[in-house]
Amino acid sequence: MKHSILLAVLLATLGLAACEKTTVATPAASPAPVVVVPGPAGATGATGATGSTGSTGSTGSTGSTVAVPGPAGATGDTGATGATGSTGSTGSTGATGSTGSTGYTGATGATGATGDTGKTGDTVIVVPQK
Repeated sequence: MKHSILLAVLLATLGLAACEKTTVATPAASPAPVVVVPGPAGATGATGATGSTGSTGSTGSTGSTVAVPGPAGATGDTGATGATGSTGSTGSTGATGSTGSTGYTGATGATGATGDTGKTGDTVIVVPQK
């Protein structure tokens, strides 16, 4: 039993020593951002040169002349008589008249001639079939 514990300790030591240990590199701290602060305002600049004079506008057009009317002329002759107008179109057909009243009842006709006396004959009995 002594040898088995000793062998187990030896194997554990070799196993742990054989593992490669990785080194973790911590990143360097970044410098603080630089803030630019503006300085005081500079002196006022010199006044600029005066601008050149603008060009002259074009001349407007001349207005129209209004004519003064002359005296009224003489009255003209009477015109000729116009042509006779054409005949008007034919009128529409008139409405249909009302229905006439019913006529009188006719006289009663004459009595007809008396017929001959009937003859006595044989009696026929008809019996239906079943």
